[in-house]
Amino acid sequence: MIYDSLQTFLENGQKAIAKGPVAIILVEDLVEVESTIRHHQKLDFASILVLRPAGLELPEDLSDTLHIITWDPFEDDATETAVNAISQATAPGTWIYYCYNAEYLMYPFMETRSVAELLAFHTEERRHAMLTYVVDLYAKDLNQYPSGVSLDDAWFDRTGYYALAREDAANGYARKERQLDFYGGLRWRFEEHVPYLKRTIDRISLFTSAPYLEMKSGHVFNDEEYNTYSCEWHHNLTASIASFRAAKALRSNPGSRDVIGNFSWHNSVKFDWNSQQLLDLGLMEPGQWF
Repeated sequence: MIYDSLQTFLENGQKAIAKGPVAIILVEDLVEVESTIRHHQKLDFASILVLRPAGLELPEDLSDTLHIITWDPFEDDATETAVNAISQATAPGTWIYYCYNAEYLMYPFMETRSVAELLAFHTEERRHAMLTYVVDLYAKDLNQYPSGVSLDDAWFDRTGYYALAREDAANGYARKERQLDFYGGLRWRFEEHVPYLKRTIDRISLFTSAPYLEMKSGHVFNDEEYNTYSCEWHHNLTASIASFRAAKALRSNPGSRDVIGNFSWHNSVKFDWNSQQLLDLGLMEPGQWF
């Protein structure tokens, strides 16, 4: 189904979000749109919503299984507005996931377990949101792949990740409980080209809807428990978003494009497109899910 606006979808597309988990793919440009959709289709989401600029055409075999919604990615707070509107239209407790094009959800044991199984276990642990780490992918050879994007030549940083305590500016900059700001990847190595508020790699990409819930800038929510990395008693599941988004931005921005000759360094490793590699490097964890 194709909808000419988000409002039209909310008025006529309720069946698409009647059951979760619901995936929202926010299309900002034409890079790897098809591969992003196909990757998430394999994970067995109940429904996939593709929000894309007007005029973007998709293959027929994809269009028949998607809900395609015209969306302007350049509006102020475009991500938050769209995700919040869809979240409010779902039944409370519906699992929702969102990402951008050229991003790929990775989670423990994904080769043999569906995203529904992942979220069912997380729900049993009384968790209503899941922390994901955005792992910056990049093409090693920028002469061959000037956009910085290549699925076949995808690399990432195996080290250089760290976390700082998240402070509450409204409460005397006290440390927030079980919340950290995570850094690393291209955003860390080329931080002089990245706006300060865009440098963190943590994102609450998976969450359950609630009547009061609102996503804010920075990929966090107005319910502080949603922003925690684990419960009080033990570690919980975390996942990763394998993302070319930073590479795309650094290669398209005139201020960085001519300065950065190569993304590769001595800690670059080839991305294997499997969950075990990310588990071994600590870029996601299974918690109690064995």
